[in-house]
Amino acid sequence: MENPKKYTVTAALPYANGPLHLGHLAGAYLPSDIYVRYLKLNHRDVVFVCGSDEHGAAITLRAKKEGVSPQEIVDKYHELNKKAFTDFGIDFSIYHRTSAQDHQKMAQEFFLELNEKDTFTKKTTEQYYDEENNQFLADRYISGECPKCQNPNAYGDQCEKCGSDLSPLDLINPKSTISGNKPILKETSHWFLPMERHEEWLTSWIQEGKIHGKQLHNPKEWKNQVTGQVMSWINSGLKPRAMTRDLNWGVKVPLEGADGKVLYVWLDAPIGYISATKKWAEENGKNWEDYWKVNQETGEADTKLVHFIGKDNIVFHAIIFPILLKQHGDYVLPDNVPANEFLNLEGDKLSTSRNWAVWLHEYLEEFPDKVDELRYVLTSIMPENKDSEFTWKDFQDRVNNELVAIFGNFVNRVVVLTNKYYEGVVPTAGELSAEDKVMLEEVKSISDKIGKSVEQYRFREAMGEAMNIARAGNKYLADAEPWKLIKTDPERVKTIMKIALQISANLSIAFAPFMPKKAKQLQVMLGIEKELDWNDLGSFSLLQENEKINKAELLFNKIEDELVTSQLAKLEKSKLDNILETPIKEEITFEDFTKLDIRTGVILEAEKVKKTKKLLRLKVDMGNESRTIVSGIAESYAPEEVIGKQVSVLVNLAPRAIKGIESQGMILMAENNEGKLSFVNPSEDYINAGDGVS
Repeated sequence: MENPKKYTVTAALPYANGPLHLGHLAGAYLPSDIYVRYLKLNHRDVVFVCGSDEHGAAITLRAKKEGVSPQEIVDKYHELNKKAFTDFGIDFSIYHRTSAQDHQKMAQEFFLELNEKDTFTKKTTEQYYDEENNQFLADRYISGECPKCQNPNAYGDQCEKCGSDLSPLDLINPKSTISGNKPILKETSHWFLPMERHEEWLTSWIQEGKIHGKQLHNPKEWKNQVTGQVMSWINSGLKPRAMTRDLNWGVKVPLEGADGKVLYVWLDAPIGYISATKKWAEENGKNWEDYWKVNQETGEADTKLVHFIGKDNIVFHAIIFPILLKQHGDYVLPDNVPANEFLNLEGDKLSTSRNWAVWLHEYLEEFPDKVDELRYVLTSIMPENKDSEFTWKDFQDRVNNELVAIFGNFVNRVVVLTNKYYEGVVPTAGELSAEDKVMLEEVKSISDKIGKSVEQYRFREAMGEAMNIARAGNKYLADAEPWKLIKTDPERVKTIMKIALQISANLSIAFAPFMPKKAKQLQVMLGIEKELDWNDLGSFSLLQENEKINKAELLFNKIEDELVTSQLAKLEKSKLDNILETPIKEEITFEDFTKLDIRTGVILEAEKVKKTKKLLRLKVDMGNESRTIVSGIAESYAPEEVIGKQVSVLVNLAPRAIKGIESQGMILMAENNEGKLSFVNPSEDYINAGDGVS
């Protein structure tokens, strides 16, 4: 949408069942904040909404684990995360919460409106039920083996290992996460969203940006991975999804005969964007509908709606929520859903359950003076189109070699020399040389690139261009050498320093969306009192002759080796603590164990299973026969590494088709805390294929 009157920018509502880590920031919150700050610097009318997602099974499971009520859990983490966002400089217009009464009222009204328009179908199905706890098992109340990657700890709504969206009935060998028991199937009634009815218009909207021939957005501006994931869902055939759950924590279904049922969290939570906007509008004398609904007079959308999320939430924001908005009738649809990929940490996936994370609130407590340094590094490695990785060594290198050595070094030299030569007074420039004019044009050219990159959601690229201004400034000073020229041509030095000061002022604008605190600190150092905006970027009249700047102060300090060492040690301690705290699985009897028939085998052949990352197809000599076994070890072993290996094989496991291949057993493997697999060898001495293991 070109030049909309208003912008509605949302950042995914974080679950209020735990603290925020760096992956959350790099995925949704930092990119959305950069975008909004840029819009505000351009005087755009924008509302930036977020808040705590306080319903769903994840909340109640955390409450049960800690032995407190769900309300105590959400109160605790709502306040913790709200403060962390503020301290990190995420400038939300409002940070609301879905447990608030005004939200629950709006969510119920939204549901009723959709129900009256025959959006849902009510049907009775069989769902898993925990007999010991007399409870239906929705979403994270049930776990089992992922049918796609064989992760044994997938949940009923999602596999966190491969990212696949699941339903409880997809799980292999399901069990209740409450009791650990095998559940039974029991009938229950729910309201379903028949998504298959919407495939045609969704396809047109995603691929062409059109509905009924009307252009709504430019599909070329959407990320390939977002469009690809959505079309993969649609091409596979959308299926009905239950919009209600059998739970006692959440927004109650406002219909007769719906006792004990609440709204599905992915119906409830996105409406939280709307209820938050409504509350903000009431508090600021605005009309919330202007930011969410089509203009009734023109029939056109005056608002650009942008959802910032991580890739695990694409289906909800690009399929389910748009269906609900369109069915309601007069809401705008998202102009873009610029989802980011995942951020990894020190060679491993970030994991809340394993405490393998850098927690935002802890970072802010330890390094309150290094907020913008973290913003800079996370933007530099932002996983915009593929997964990326945060390491403490890279953090140190980027701060020291870029922020200190390039940005900070340039500004410090300019301010120090201005105070030394002119007592801090901006000098009068003389006639510009050819080199000066080239410098001015280069800064203007870079300035244009920054804005274009931000508007296309390429924040790494945009910040890289901003740093190029500092690089150009350093080169300009190095080539001009004013510290030498001051002895022979002091008038020429005045022009050089005037230009260098203007470059510094431009840096304070260019970095304002990325490092707002440092940008403001730089403006104070330069004695700039007026509010600069994006239109000032590229200007060389930001500082007037005879204006006075302040004394130099370091914008950035070097990161010492001790910081890196201490943070790595902290992570290693987390890893060790997790190993010690990993619970032993539920007790089995000797009779259970004797049912396992484990025998020795020798791998004869091995090849990768096509279109998979983790699977190897193995031919294993079992002595009296050869068996085909599909094993998820490809990330730990290349095919040529396993040929000739002696292995332990569970031979009386029922055959199962994996990627169209019948697997006739299971290779026994050991997995360390880092996810590295190793073979469970039958013996140090060679024994014959087919021999039993005991």
